[in-house]
Amino acid sequence: MAFSVNTNAAAFVALQTLNKTNSGLDKTQNAINTGMKVASAKDNAAVFAIAQNLRSNVSGLNAVKQSIDNALGATDVAMAAGQAVSDLLVEMKEKAVAAADKGQDTASRTALNDDFTQLRDQITSIVSNATFNGLNAVKNSGKAIVAILDDQASSTLTIAAQDLSLTGTNISLTTSSKIDTQSAAATVVTNLETSLKNVNASLSKLGSGAKRLELQKNFVTKLSDTIETGIGNLVDADLAKESAKLQALQVKQQLGMQALSIANQQPSTVLSLFR
Repeated sequence: MAFSVNTNAAAFVALQTLNKTNSGLDKTQNAINTGMKVASAKDNAAVFAIAQNLRSNVSGLNAVKQSIDNALGATDVAMAAGQAVSDLLVEMKEKAVAAADKGQDTASRTALNDDFTQLRDQITSIVSNATFNGLNAVKNSGKAIVAILDDQASSTLTIAAQDLSLTGTNISLTTSSKIDTQSAAATVVTNLETSLKNVNASLSKLGSGAKRLELQKNFVTKLSDTIETGIGNLVDADLAKESAKLQALQVKQQLGMQALSIANQQPSTVLSLFR
């Protein structure tokens, strides 16, 4: 081995080894601090790019879940209104059938008509107030309920509006329908039979749409959870492993510093040649 005071090869090697240990230590400490083995593109460009794409998918699915929740809210309100209208029609039929009785006296029929008109007007009140977030799916010319189904917003589910207003497509009554005579009551009974069938059919359509929304929401939630798990597998650090690595690197760092200190003392041995 040549003795030189200008070049200390052993110190160079010791310094390179120490720098490598320090770099590994920094990476391990960063993994422990962030909980991720891939926290930036610098750690692993390919894995980071894949994880970012998957995160964008999860963000899109969050928007899908919000859209479905809004649609479910609007559908629930529409179904609540439809059920209330159906119940009112049942009560109105009871009044109309009683009023259609030829043996009913005028005073009794007048009282029945008063109850009937109150129930009739309540339908209008319910339908006009069945609004969720500005959307009313049961009024005349109501809006359809639409939800996006994927993170590209390229697929949608539409629940058609159901007109439950008086003089609408489903209810064969008008805002002036009365049962103040036996013949008028008999006509109203027939109209109510048809109206009940139509309203219940509308409720069935709304219920089917709501069921599909629930199924889609469950699927989207599971899909989002699965993607997030996949992201974790790609970028999350194994903290038990990182802890063991940290202890090993700390020991290597101390040994490296000791080795560098010894190597730095080597040129001073040249002085012994001149004693």
